[in-house]
Amino acid sequence: MTTPTAPRPGRRRFKTFRAVSALTLREMESTYGQSPGGYLWTILEPAAGIALLSVVFSLVLRSPALGTNFAYFFATGILPFMLYTGVSAKMAQSIQYSRPLLAYPALTFTDALLARFLLNSVTQLLVMLLVIVGIILFYNLRPIIDWPSLFLGLAMLLALTASVGVMNCYLTSRFPIWGQIWAVLNRPMFILSGILFIPENVPARFRDWFMLNPVAHITSQIRKGFFITYDAVYVQPVYVFVISCVLGIFGMLFLLKNYQFILQR
Repeated sequence: MTTPTAPRPGRRRFKTFRAVSALTLREMESTYGQSPGGYLWTILEPAAGIALLSVVFSLVLRSPALGTNFAYFFATGILPFMLYTGVSAKMAQSIQYSRPLLAYPALTFTDALLARFLLNSVTQLLVMLLVIVGIILFYNLRPIIDWPSLFLGLAMLLALTASVGVMNCYLTSRFPIWGQIWAVLNRPMFILSGILFIPENVPARFRDWFMLNPVAHITSQIRKGFFITYDAVYVQPVYVFVISCVLGIFGMLFLLKNYQFILQR
């Protein structure tokens, strides 16, 4: 009688790491490897938008709400906003994008979510770094960076982005029309997120409503890191993290409960 061979220790070790790595490489090839310009376009697109806004506003205003350089001011608002919208949108399509692969037991929806979040977040953070450093060098600026405030702002940004992405992944997979509804709801966010101005310039009777938007807190907190003299007195990091936790937890619970139903549709 043949004795069954014991499985090798560690054969299934790092399963999640391998799955996420494979999905990340697939995402890199399909998103950036086949489009003209690839990664270059991800840098040129925000740079062009920042340049256009800088030219337009410099013709109307003498100086931005913070500092003296329009490009630097707009970059510190536009780039975090692009990370939030871009990464959360990618995460919302995680199940649809990887549906054929998710039929295999070795892969789960958490692998697909994590792969898209990691790749696109790192990409956007590198774009943010390159564009802002480029602006600093081009205009010969000498900013004093408040690193703790900046890192706190980035932590708030990544937390909210991940949680919105998880919740939208469930809603988009369960109710396909949600993608269109979210696109309509998100259109005014560029104005309501404090990219073109700071909360301190909003009339007092509207400011409380304005600060209900967690992205406005993130924009101001990140600008506090880039502008050493900016206090950002209306920012509440706890508010952003609580919203992120609630959205993330409920999004994961809904996905766990409805995952098989979504795959069989």
